[in-house]
Amino acid sequence: MLAKIIREQVVGRQVQLVAMLREHGHVATQSSVSRDLRELGVAKLGDRYVLPDGAAAPKNDFSTLKQFVSAQLTAGTNLTVLKTTVGSAQSVAVAIDTARWPEVVGTISGDDTIFIATAGAREQRKLGLRLRAIFGR
Repeated sequence: MLAKIIREQVVGRQVQLVAMLREHGHVATQSSVSRDLRELGVAKLGDRYVLPDGAAAPKNDFSTLKQFVSAQLTAGTNLTVLKTTVGSAQSVAVAIDTARWPEVVGTISGDDTIFIATAGAREQRKLGLRLRAIFGR
């Protein structure tokens, strides 16, 4: 949603992004928006935020995020839980969402925990293999 807002509107301040995200029903704080802007590679051009040229393409480089994931667990047949260091869950979740993996229905992140929903057990197994290959957990 953050990338969509930046693509479609002129926004120059993080407080504006927080308000716009909240209008769309997303929980956001200035610090979470700041982390997400960094993760997306957003730059400031004059008085507005702009996305990098490749921002629309799926990203699969998790090398900088690997250090933040400490555990991978399952809960039932379609929910995977990632534990992260405090303050990094949202950045990891944004990277997973941006990667657009077909087995992922969606993510919810807190401060140090991410819930990743899959359509069923087969998709959960595929996700588990992918996450272990990336994060080694």
